[in-house]
Amino acid sequence: MTIEYVDAGEAIDQAKLSGKVAGGEIAPPVVRDVDYERIRDARSEPENWLTYYGDYNGQRYSPLDQINTENVRRIGPAWIFQAGTSGIIAGTSTYSFEAAPIVVDGIMFLSGWDGWVWALDAKTGVEIWRYKHAVPFDVSLCCGNVNRGVAVAKGKVFFVTANAHVLALDATTGKRVWDRTYGDVRAGESATVAPLVVKDKVIVGSSGGEFGVRGHLDAFDLETGEHHWRCYTIPKPGEPGSETWPSDGEAWARGGANCWLTGTFDPETNLLYVGTGNPAPDFDGGVRKGDNLYTDSIIAVDVDEGQIRWHYQCTPHDVWDYDSIAECILFEADGRRLLGHFDKNGYFFVLDRVDGSLVRVTPFVDRITWGAITRDGQVTAKVYPDEEGVPVHFYPGPAGAKEWTHAAYSPRTELFYVPVQDVGATATRRRREFKESIPYWGAGVQVDIEDMVGSVSAFDANGDEKWRWRNELPMCASVLATGGDVVFAGEPSGEFNALDARTGELLWQFQCGSGHHSSPTTYMVDGRQYVAVPVGWGGWAEGFLPGMLGAGHGSALIVFALPE
Repeated sequence: MTIEYVDAGEAIDQAKLSGKVAGGEIAPPVVRDVDYERIRDARSEPENWLTYYGDYNGQRYSPLDQINTENVRRIGPAWIFQAGTSGIIAGTSTYSFEAAPIVVDGIMFLSGWDGWVWALDAKTGVEIWRYKHAVPFDVSLCCGNVNRGVAVAKGKVFFVTANAHVLALDATTGKRVWDRTYGDVRAGESATVAPLVVKDKVIVGSSGGEFGVRGHLDAFDLETGEHHWRCYTIPKPGEPGSETWPSDGEAWARGGANCWLTGTFDPETNLLYVGTGNPAPDFDGGVRKGDNLYTDSIIAVDVDEGQIRWHYQCTPHDVWDYDSIAECILFEADGRRLLGHFDKNGYFFVLDRVDGSLVRVTPFVDRITWGAITRDGQVTAKVYPDEEGVPVHFYPGPAGAKEWTHAAYSPRTELFYVPVQDVGATATRRRREFKESIPYWGAGVQVDIEDMVGSVSAFDANGDEKWRWRNELPMCASVLATGGDVVFAGEPSGEFNALDARTGELLWQFQCGSGHHSSPTTYMVDGRQYVAVPVGWGGWAEGFLPGMLGAGHGSALIVFALPE
């Protein structure tokens, strides 16, 4: 097998010399005909990966089966795109690859840290064009200089930037079409989310909950960039839910609940399902007494009007920095339209996605000490870090029993595949007065680096564990399920694994040379299936310090396939 290595700095010249790309800077107009209908029916064209999760339902499942349990042992790198920047600590931020590559008819669109977007030939890895958005060096970022991906439609590529802009680029040339600001960087707002195109709208969410901002979703016209609506995730006084915040003061105005991961969408209910982030300050609940809606919640938003139709709060009055930002996987069982959500707090929630009612809740990680399930099926707290200066230990720690990285669901096996982290932490409350753009944590945190394990675990819709592939380190990257009954999962130490979707048996492993903290995707060009995985992970103090594990050695996109 010949492996093609492509360096971002030399690829355009290579392309011109080889004649692989006409003019070296123009992509075929493959995105021109991508519209709402095609994205809605994305799984009918499995050769493409048209939207963030592969489909509106968030299942991260592809029907492609050329690579399967019988032959996956034979796959190897087909080409490697060197992104050109190491995933190392840089000042107070880190550079990591966290994106999910989008592929349309042989052209790949990929975003990186610090405002980078690339268009690549998905068969060879040759760069077609690149775009760089100028991001100020002093943007307030909690957890790294990262970006989780792009969206495509109507001839455009959409992405957000660390300084809270949303941009549309011409998909053929990479030239900017429009640029809109939707967050106040002076207050600590930022943006990391992969946009979602629904109908005529580009929907994005805000980041910055660790700086005491008020979270929101925003919808823009995909053609003009006109702002359609904003949905705040913290109610102001007098709005429904405001009674869950102190009636005096402005705790609600800096309450967090940012929507920094891409939502899922059901065309039949016309609802966008989004998880919201932690309240602010993260650990000091004394300044925000109450349940603090709509933090740590799943919200269902009318996509046309931007109104919250129902909500379910997974962790009322969160003082453990859990968030509920994780994906909302849409599936059907027993004649019901359901939603599955693996929360950072360690519990697997199944909701009726029509009305938001709880169907069941079960634990998906072994060690949970912060809370327990009551007789009525709700989760209530047992341990609070609520005394100034007194350390409190709890499981799971603030990084969660599952990181932001995504689970997958296979309609073939009817199983969910979850990247699990079993890690504790100690929080010591330290009250800090709010100051704009300054971290508003409310505690010091120490993670149990010496006592952490992980797994990829398979669960059915009842929450029963069917198998577990154990690992010495937490699993901190999204998993991918395919029609070949293969589950792909990366490790922070660099290994990329293929597991049998029905048994959990390790079928294949490849050391990528850098840690995994992104979302692999799969696609097909000219009858050959590829699996693309961005690698390269920096480290941040509250997490697992992956640099200590050898994870921050460089950022690249590695694409695997069977031998030709």
